[in-house]
Amino acid sequence: MLLLAKMSAYLFTHSLAILTDALESIVNVVAGFVGLYSLYVAAKPRDLDHPYGHGKAEFVSAAVEGTLIVAAGLLIIYETITDFITPRTLHQLDTGCWIIAATALINYAGGTICHRTGKKNNSLALIASGKHLQMDSYSSLAILAGLIIMLITRLWWIDKAVALIMSLLIIYNGYSIIRRSLAGIMDEADKQLLERFIGILNQYRKQEWIDLHNLRVIQYGDQLHIDCHLTLPWYLNLHEAHREIDALSELIRKEVGNSIELFVHTDGCMPFSCTVCAIDTCQVRQEPMKRRPDWTLDNILSDEKHRL
Repeated sequence: MLLLAKMSAYLFTHSLAILTDALESIVNVVAGFVGLYSLYVAAKPRDLDHPYGHGKAEFVSAAVEGTLIVAAGLLIIYETITDFITPRTLHQLDTGCWIIAATALINYAGGTICHRTGKKNNSLALIASGKHLQMDSYSSLAILAGLIIMLITRLWWIDKAVALIMSLLIIYNGYSIIRRSLAGIMDEADKQLLERFIGILNQYRKQEWIDLHNLRVIQYGDQLHIDCHLTLPWYLNLHEAHREIDALSELIRKEVGNSIELFVHTDGCMPFSCTVCAIDTCQVRQEPMKRRPDWTLDNILSDEKHRL
């Protein structure tokens, strides 16, 4: 309906600025169906062929959406250059203003719902669609402002200027979505997520957790797969060590959410671990504790036991 409204506004006015809005709406429709299919695929349970689930489908969907957005921006630039060569006469700009204002409000409401739902469910497809719709509403408001200025000043070149500015913003927005989707496909480390995770571990760290290293967090749709090595006192038996792993797992699920899969490799402490170990009742300590270092991105991602 929004696409039809914007195309009608373009046919009424012949405004390039409105055409940019209409082309973005075409992308919205196509990307919406692609995103819907990706959510359907991502929701499938894991199977023998996909032991980690199908969540990566959302990253592919976001990449397709970003590519379509960039293509729309380039098409707008082409249309603007063509209009410089063969100018078009503008008509009924007041009618176009009312239509664009209405579509901007509807787009922003829909984008806000998509973005909030995507954040709640860790869905990149919904987050990307929500941001795209919100960006679409911002561009609609900018176009509306340009149309109003044209009506007041009768400076018709503003139409082309607004179209070019909007095309560049659209291309940048598409690039940002592609960049994030490729980061997900390539399992790029999410530093913001890692820092939040490390903050939780530092806050609730137990004495028995001498160090935690070789941490990796990978997202598949709404699922977080966490791998790490946990250094524990060497004299714990299997049941005692497993209780510490259960405590770590319970802490993560309580603070981060239940949509996680945790793999913990346990390491026994070494003599050099004594200087960073805070267990004051240890009967086999070989050196006094010197300092208990905070866990940071540097030492928790490294594949080495902590030492001073």
